[in-house]
Amino acid sequence: MYIHIGGEVTIPSHTISLIVNLETVLPSQTHISDFIRAEDEVNRLEYLSGDLPKSLVITERRTYVSPISVSTLLRRISLFLPEFG
Repeated sequence: MYIHIGGEVTIPSHTISLIVNLETVLPSQTHISDFIRAEDEVNRLEYLSGDLPKSLVITERRTYVSPISVSTLLRRISLFLPEFG
């Protein structure tokens, strides 16, 4: 199954390792910004929109900064994988 994660990007759901809710990350949680910076340095980071980032979708090969909320992404996944609903 493929999932639309923002912009014109659709990825296989089985490649998703983690989805981080950027709307709840606190400034004191520097490990998230350190991870994003490290992914950018090795050209694995892709911003899907100029809109306010809501989630970080980490896959086997890339990390995406998405304007789609975690709840929407999980709802899309749960349409095909009920155990995530």
